[in-house]
Parts: sequence; C-alpha cells; structure tokens
Amino acid sequence: MYKSIVRPLLFSFDPEAVHHFSFKSIKLLSKVPGFSALSRKRFKPNHPALKRELFGLQFENPVGMAAGFDKDAKAFKEFSNLGFGFIEIGTLTPKPQDGNPRQRLFRLKKDQAIVNRMGFNNGGVDAAVERLKKNPKLGQPNHVLIGGNIGKNKLTPNDEAVNDYIICFEKLFDHVDYFTVNVSSPNTPGLRELQDRKPLTYILQTLQDLNNKKANRKPILLKIAPDLTDDQLMDIIGIVADTKIDGVIASNTTISREGLQSEESLVKQAGGLSGAPLTNRATEVISFLHDKSNGAFPIIGVGGIMTAQDAIDKLNAGASLVQLYTGFVYEGPKLIRDINKAIIAQGL
Repeated sequence: MYKSIVRPLLFSFDPEAVHHFSFKSIKLLSKVPGFSALSRKRFKPNHPALKRELFGLQFENPVGMAAGFDKDAKAFKEFSNLGFGFIEIGTLTPKPQDGNPRQRLFRLKKDQAIVNRMGFNNGGVDAAVERLKKNPKLGQPNHVLIGGNIGKNKLTPNDEAVNDYIICFEKLFDHVDYFTVNVSSPNTPGLRELQDRKPLTYILQTLQDLNNKKANRKPILLKIAPDLTDDQLMDIIGIVADTKIDGVIASNTTISREGLQSEESLVKQAGGLSGAPLTNRATEVISFLHDKSNGAFPIIGVGGIMTAQDAIDKLNAGASLVQLYTGFVYEGPKLIRDINKAIIAQGL
C-alpha cells in the first residue's frame, strides 16, 4: 500500500514539507488505541536470530534508522514501533541553527536517490535532551536504544570544533546509548577537513578521555564519508586503533554524481547524495575497512540500502548492523521487515 498509494501522494509535494507532515501523521496515528501494537506486530518481528550484542548493548534487531531523519528526537518511540531496532538522532549541535536556505532537499526519482544540503538544521542539544528524558532508562521496559549523532555549529571555527563536540557529548551522555561523531557531512563548510588525521585524532581522543573518566562509559563511533581514498581509509583504521573508539559508521552521503540519470537541474544541486547510487560504494568501504583491519572493530553499514539484499550484502561485507534513510523514504517500513526476515531466513 505504501508504494502504490502513500508514496505517490507524498512524492507529489515538496520533500521537506512532506518530511514534517509525516512526523506529525505518525505521532497522531500513534495516539490511536492499538495502532502502535499493530505496527510492532506487522513490522517488528521478534526472533532470537535478530538479537545482536555490540558495544556492550543489546539490539532487538540489526536494522536502525540513520541520523538525519529524526534530528531532534521528536519521534524515536514511534519509529521504533515501525520496526527499527535502534534510532540514531541528530546531527545535534550545541546551539540551535536553521541550516541552509530552502529549497535544500531534492528527490531524484529516476535514480532512487535524494540530494540534501540541510546543513545540520536542528533545535540544539538542550531541546533534544528534554525529549530524550521521556525514554525509559536502558534495561527498563519500552526503552528505545538511541544513538546520539553530534556535530559542530556552522559558525564555530574548525580550530574550536572540539569544544562543540564536548558540549554535545556531556549534555547527551545520560540520555543516549552510544555516540556518533559526525565530521563527514558535506553540507557544513569546512567540516570534512576535520577528517584529516591530526584534527580527527584530537577530537576523538579528547572525547575518549572524557568518556573513560565516566563511571559507565558509552560507545563512541565515527561516521565517515564514502568519498575517502584508500589511503584515507587506512588512516581511519589507524585512528580507530590509536584512540580506541568503538567502531565506524560507513558511510555518510557522497558528493559524487557519477552515473546519475535524473534531470540535469536535479543532478547539479549541491549537497550530499544518498540512495541507490551509493549502494555499491558504501559496501566497498565496509569491505575495505573490515578486510584491512582484520575485523578489528565493528562497522555499521549505511548507504543505498534499498532492498533486503542490499542489507545482506553489507552484513556479508563485514557490517554488524545496518541503518536506513533513503531506502525507508522510497520503500516504507516494509523494507525493515523484509531485511529482518531475510536475516532470519539466511541465519546471519
């Protein structure tokens, strides 16, 4: 029903307006008695083969929502009811910011892709914390496993960026289950320069030092771009080993436009590309990191997962978990169920 009725209707309107409408609709429907229970029954299979233990955390299933969808932690419970095993909120910054001027979100339907240049639009970390306080504590019934994706404000210079990451880390620490350090979005000017070995090591080591002083440390992951060269990926492996962070999320959106078939006016839009054109490259990055590191750290695979087989390919390439964004937009919650059923069927 989603692809035949709901999606054509939604795709006839502005993408960002539809995004906000969808949030309101899901939250409204979730207030209807029995809707959440029915959603869980339909989209969230409960099977021992789906359970995962990673970073010291217990995942109901290995299919998560990627950062960028529920930026401000407004609907994590509702999205969990649609089948996701974990939700990554953000990217959050210390101060609220509007992001880039609209229009900044584009559907490339011929390519099953999206281009966005949102620019870390979010209401700030403090507002998100207030919403996260409603999530039961880890280990309690109905707890939604949450990742906190953190970044820097646009106006913060790169040589002061570490302070923004520290602020978000400290404020979110008691309210998320793991952290993702985002230095790979192409939509904040200069941000990707922080992927260079020296500044990245400094940021990660600073957070890790703070983390290790806590009574119960939280896993720290690094989200990387798919556009890194092999030499840069080798640097990432070295940085993970040096800082002893817990894993990598591969990968963020790409600045490449190779092989696209959509209208030139869409292809030329600035921003990060996600969806089907990223499928193979994201899997290649996962495989490279897994093979060259000898499986030294866990990887969360994200990028171009449009079918259950795409997810299986990433798991076979070395990913321990996967995340959806564009595939969820194009395929709906059925994709989550299909992936989990394929994992059960294949015994992965």
